[in-house]
Amino acid sequence: MSTEPMYEAFDARASAVEPQVIEWRHHFHQNPELSNREINTAALIAGHLTSLKLDEVRTGISGHGVVGVLHGGRPGERVIALRADIDALPVKDESGEEFASTFVDEDYPGGPFPVAHACGHDGHIAMLMGAATVLAGLREQLPGTVLFVFQPAEEGAPPGEESGARKMLAEGACDDPVPTMVFGMHLGPLPNGYVGYRIGNQFGASCMVKVVITGQQVHGSTPWMGIDPMPAAGALAVGIGQLYRQLPAFDPVTVTIGHIEDVGRFNIVPETITLWGTVRCTVEDDMTEVQKRLATLAEQTAAAYNCTATVEYLQEVPAVHNLREWIDASMPTLRRTVGAARVFETPPTLGYDDVSEFVNRFGGVYLMLGAQDGEVSGDGKMEPAPGGRGLVPNHSPHFYVNDDSLVQGVRLHCNIAYDHLTGRIDPKR
Repeated sequence: MSTEPMYEAFDARASAVEPQVIEWRHHFHQNPELSNREINTAALIAGHLTSLKLDEVRTGISGHGVVGVLHGGRPGERVIALRADIDALPVKDESGEEFASTFVDEDYPGGPFPVAHACGHDGHIAMLMGAATVLAGLREQLPGTVLFVFQPAEEGAPPGEESGARKMLAEGACDDPVPTMVFGMHLGPLPNGYVGYRIGNQFGASCMVKVVITGQQVHGSTPWMGIDPMPAAGALAVGIGQLYRQLPAFDPVTVTIGHIEDVGRFNIVPETITLWGTVRCTVEDDMTEVQKRLATLAEQTAAAYNCTATVEYLQEVPAVHNLREWIDASMPTLRRTVGAARVFETPPTLGYDDVSEFVNRFGGVYLMLGAQDGEVSGDGKMEPAPGGRGLVPNHSPHFYVNDDSLVQGVRLHCNIAYDHLTGRIDPKR
């Protein structure tokens, strides 16, 4: 079969599966599951992949990860891994959709939490399931092998638990066969169907930080008889805002304290205060220096209030790095699939994604796919479209995804996969 009919076949079959993709996305959105708890999500994915009669469907990888293996009917040694993340967030759903989530996880560590797909992973799952449907239907025309990788716990497993991309790899998710390219995309606040890429770090490096400040517990009526860690915690939270002034301003970093907990009650000076947060760096090499300075700040601030502090860095995630040669090799496919005017370079971001464990190891490309009401102004800037819902950032309770953006993701998966398997996307050419 010539290449042109294959591209036409992808388009036709993607359009045919679009209603099912939208239905899947609505289901996942209405039934979200937090990191390391994606039991029903994984079961639905595995059931669909099994129905496609793939050569193999592996489950239970890194908790609830699923990998489908599709061998093409034509000879070929290339292997492409198409990846989607499947977990939701502890965020209240205020998207306004008819299929909005009302689920509250009562048992999740640190909860109860309202749960929502406020980052677009519901769309990621549905798009990859749609691509699996299309590619499985054309398997006799495919050379090589396609891996459909559905990854749990991209948002990070609860402290004390493990999961995510690194653990999937450790458990052999991509050992047999080994990918020669990894591809994925993240839905976000760009105009519908636009593809954003970045040469270098598409997403920054990140880690979880846990700071425990210890004082001496005492009754609230006699604070002089104990050591109150609360002022030290407050001073540290304020002092973190000054940390950036000690670092070069050219490469953004951020330290965010997102959760503070104590041990005690309203009338007791607690013994410990624990601050949880993240450190993010656009340049991965800055992470060591930021961690060193944050630890010094925490320890010295605590000492100033006669307390002590311990600092732990957990769940370290490397930056997602798109090599120029992979972007250049993929660019003809991207422009053909979505239109040259819809492909543009994005600025740096402090967001993170542990797809980096796949892309950085095997090579490949990770992109942003626009899914909201926006437009491109005359000077090339992205702006909200008049009368639309605007451009709403990921992790916002109001984050939304337009259903008509999903078919573009199905087409991208299929076209990238085919062009790599047939040698058109090869950075060594």
